[in-house]
Amino acid sequence: MPEATLIYNLFPPLAGPISRWEEHLERIAAMGFTWIYLNPIQTPGLSGSLYAVKDYFGINPLFYPESGEDPQKALGHFLNEAERRGLKVMLDLVINHTAIDSPLTKQHPEWYARDEQGKIKHPGAIDPADATKVTVWGDLAELEYWPPQYPDMLLHYWDQVISHYLRLGFQGFRADAAYKIPGYFWARLIDEARKLVPGAQFFAETLGCRLEEYAQLSSSGFDFFYNSSKWWDFQADWCLEQYNRFRRLAPSISFPETHDTDRLAAEAEGAVEVARQRYLFAAFFSAGLMIPVGFEFGFKKHLHVVKTRPEDWETPTYDLSSYIKGVNRMKKGCPALLEEGHMIRANPNGEPVVLLLKSRSQGRGRVLAAINATREDQWAKIHNLPDLLDKPKKAWQDLTPDMVPLKLQTLKEFPLPPARMRLFYNPDAPPLPEEAISEQ
Repeated sequence: MPEATLIYNLFPPLAGPISRWEEHLERIAAMGFTWIYLNPIQTPGLSGSLYAVKDYFGINPLFYPESGEDPQKALGHFLNEAERRGLKVMLDLVINHTAIDSPLTKQHPEWYARDEQGKIKHPGAIDPADATKVTVWGDLAELEYWPPQYPDMLLHYWDQVISHYLRLGFQGFRADAAYKIPGYFWARLIDEARKLVPGAQFFAETLGCRLEEYAQLSSSGFDFFYNSSKWWDFQADWCLEQYNRFRRLAPSISFPETHDTDRLAAEAEGAVEVARQRYLFAAFFSAGLMIPVGFEFGFKKHLHVVKTRPEDWETPTYDLSSYIKGVNRMKKGCPALLEEGHMIRANPNGEPVVLLLKSRSQGRGRVLAAINATREDQWAKIHNLPDLLDKPKKAWQDLTPDMVPLKLQTLKEFPLPPARMRLFYNPDAPPLPEEAISEQ
């Protein structure tokens, strides 16, 4: 059975100095997460943005230990303590651009992309929720990769950066805007990293990229891509279409919110049932999942890459720690939820209760999700359960954490409270046939 990839984003500016990061480890491990993800911790440029890296080998002064301890030593201690608790740590890898005031712009101006006036180009990004909205960052300098003018020099430099952090004890990297770099370049870089640490994992941030950009990363060696299911209304066709198209390239990671989005608790006006639903949905939808620090407490303040500080830690709106622990335990024990198998809609589009059926790609096991897509009470109607979940050797299992299990053998419909979700599992069911997807 695949290892669970459950990621907790410990946003460094909110957590404070490195010496205080350890305070969060017991809580993170107790909830059942397997990875900690740190946003960039290197020395930033004049803008102060985490993603405007000036020195890739230096540590951001914001995170220096208050005791005066060497930050590299403190970082090594944190990584050791995380590993002792069974947690791997990944670091954001920002190699699409540097800070505009990075010394590299003077030392290697030939590495950078240029605009029509011959000036160093500023990178931008497409809003995953609205492709017409493009943000351009003036504090960043875009590197040239299409093609790189000096590929071996760039490869050598980034290999040095990655090797440095692998030797410190990091076991993975989240590649920021991975689709903006050629897949063949990533393949060489990832291959070099795995010569040093064979088990090193790479996670491609691919939000907002097009199909051809996904495709060109397919042979690069990434272990996971990120998907856009956070923005799905449970009705439009695009989400399932993307899932079934992209799942063959690499497994993906879902999330109810990230450091780049508004907080779900703010969007849902503190409705805990929405947070519960969206976390369970992420666990169902993708092989991997991620939340940022504070999601479990219903924090509402946006995580800002320049302005956030430890003083922004909030009084909890609610505490979902126990529920998250239950969902994570459920996911770890269900093979069909740890891979990207076939998925179909199992009832007509537009229904207030959405039925999604997911199976393993090769082995046996199917999971049926019943999702109340509204904020009102609804009835879930499942009249063809044997066709969907197949006949079990023993009994269908109600996997839903924190709810009294339903006896499905005698049940054709059941109530679903507002924004609630249930999962039913048959470990004996065969994989869904390919034609089941094409009919949806």
